[in-house]
Amino acid sequence: MHGFLEALRVQRWDDHRYYHHSTINQSLHLVSALSFVFAYAMLLKDPAVAVLVAWLIGMTSRQIGHFFFEPRDYDVVNQATHEHKEEIKVGYNLRRKVVLMTIWALSPIALYLDPTLFGIFQPHADKTEFVRHVALLWLAVGVGGLLFRTVHLFFIKDVQSGLVWFTKIVTDPFHDIMLYHKAPLYLLRGVMIDPGHPEEWTDEDAEEAPRAG
Repeated sequence: MHGFLEALRVQRWDDHRYYHHSTINQSLHLVSALSFVFAYAMLLKDPAVAVLVAWLIGMTSRQIGHFFFEPRDYDVVNQATHEHKEEIKVGYNLRRKVVLMTIWALSPIALYLDPTLFGIFQPHADKTEFVRHVALLWLAVGVGGLLFRTVHLFFIKDVQSGLVWFTKIVTDPFHDIMLYHKAPLYLLRGVMIDPGHPEEWTDEDAEEAPRAG
């Protein structure tokens, strides 16, 4: 168990220090994390609402932060190129995310063309039922993407790496809230880049960090 927890700590730290330089990205991750926590709470009560919130708010805000606001030049703090970080990424790097998000975005088309989706659903009677069917389809895409990469890691790394990554993804919303809850405040102060990727923000960090020009 100690080895598992240590591996989880390392995966979390590597993800933070390599892929969360921007306080805009961190703030969007906070929005994403809060959305996912809400989705978790709603999952048993109304799975469709939970999935719609998770994908439309949680996932989109999270990926917008990575694709549009995270710097991709040479990482001086970690002495690594963007290409190197993408190569060693344990989970979904940007290229894999493009594939996953494309499947997500295009999947409703399949349901529109075949309302039964090969006999899985009863044909929807109205737009509300269609949206709920889309939500269930997106739930399958999300769970499938999570399980696919987990099992993939079993083969390209080892079973523990896959299980650790699975645990990290499922618990990321709670960890991100703890890690990035102050990011919007620092962003409002003009701090655009996390100063040295500390585990916890301090007022001293804000005073010393690079500011918006």
